[in-house]
Amino acid sequence: MRFMKESSPLPLPVVRSLLRLGQAMSLARRRRHLSQQEVAQRIGTSVNTVRRLEAGHPGTALVHLARAMQVFGELDQLDQLLDTPQDAIGLALMDAQLPQRVRKPRQTPESGAF
Repeated sequence: MRFMKESSPLPLPVVRSLLRLGQAMSLARRRRHLSQQEVAQRIGTSVNTVRRLEAGHPGTALVHLARAMQVFGELDQLDQLLDTPQDAIGLALMDAQLPQRVRKPRQTPESGAF
């Protein structure tokens, strides 16, 4: 028997983002003149999973999204979702932790400096 954990409702901004992503995937598929069946075959899943992706269903496995993006030639976009060199918040938090001064450690006779 599978243990099902109760989850809290998704925040509205998350729901909206998933819906926009699904719509974008549908548009990308149609622009390439691919049917849902063709995309399903290429990513190794069912047509129902493709439909769920395009509907923005939150329970769809991330691997299906990644494989679909590869089919559309957009996998590099996934790589850049959390581009750490451009992470302004993360960099600001790191900078806040930097010391005000940097001093060289004291050299003692035990350290072999003399």
